[in-house]
Amino acid sequence: MARFRGRLHDARTATVLGRWLGLAIAVCFLTGLASHVLQTPPDWLAPRLPSRPVWGYRLTQGLHVSTGIVAVPLLLAKLWSVSPALFQWPPVRSVRHALERASVAVLVAAALLELALGLVNIAQWYPWPFSFRRTHWALAWVLMGATLLHVAVKAPDIARHWRRRRADPDAADRRSLLRGVGAAAGVLTLVTAGQSVPALRPLTLLAPRRPDASAQGVPVNRTAAQAGVGRLAVERWRLVVLGPRGYALTLDELRALPQHTARLPIACVEGWSVSADWTGVRLRDLLDRAGAPGDARVRVVSAQSRGAYRTTEMGPTYARDGLTLLALRLNGSVLSPDHGFPARIIAPNRPGVLQTKWVTRIEVMAR
Repeated sequence: MARFRGRLHDARTATVLGRWLGLAIAVCFLTGLASHVLQTPPDWLAPRLPSRPVWGYRLTQGLHVSTGIVAVPLLLAKLWSVSPALFQWPPVRSVRHALERASVAVLVAAALLELALGLVNIAQWYPWPFSFRRTHWALAWVLMGATLLHVAVKAPDIARHWRRRRADPDAADRRSLLRGVGAAAGVLTLVTAGQSVPALRPLTLLAPRRPDASAQGVPVNRTAAQAGVGRLAVERWRLVVLGPRGYALTLDELRALPQHTARLPIACVEGWSVSADWTGVRLRDLLDRAGAPGDARVRVVSAQSRGAYRTTEMGPTYARDGLTLLALRLNGSVLSPDHGFPARIIAPNRPGVLQTKWVTRIEVMAR
């Protein structure tokens, strides 16, 4: 058997790196949980989802992606620190050791796959036939469960090596290693976080999105062509609002209604976000005209012919928020086809995939 040598392949190094990695995994899990709940809330929670703060989803999803990227060098360093233990012989020495090995195997496999899928999603490259969102969600629970099991099994060792020993001949070398890992994580953050942190945009070298260099100042994940939306004939387009007093509006009639402008961020699951000036009609004004109850949920239907988000729903906290608009203009200009012309939804604290473009119908849902 190969023998691994190195003074820093020890429990103290593994414990320190494990603390950092565990924190990154926990933040990723909690922010991912928030994103999942906002996208697919259970029925009992949907009417209560908060529309404030307006930057809430921008913060949580930016943290989700940034900590996922930071976790990559932490995971690699952690695996390096424990590599001798991975090749011990015999592989299983006791029941406790078997549980430890099993938790490590699941933990490593889930962590590597989860991070790889997340990085590929940031680049919007999907070379697989399965649903990214469902797979990412399921793996998150596997990873979190394996992490908790591993911590429980290794608790005695973690407690023993949590604090630095007074006489530690390897302390200087360990600090150098940890500083190197920390520097790598910091550099990765600086060159990628600019897609969601405006102050860091000049340093954005590796992020796949540059919001400030996009058409109308906002990136486009799904173009009109990709969504199967042809050129909408303005003279034939109608906004249909279904409710107790349903009605339909032409684009000119919609433009003639009171217009409001709100500066709101739009944030996507890939981690990018940007604030923009949106101008249009308040959704609550359209609902009031249709006689919608104040606590009614709303379904928004898009003209796109395919895609998982052709229809979306929102609870009353979003629908009645004064900042939720059926937007007609973006940053002072008429919406481009790729940004949802002639009308799209923009709401505070809401994932970008739910900011429905190419809106043709708004339905007041039965309570």
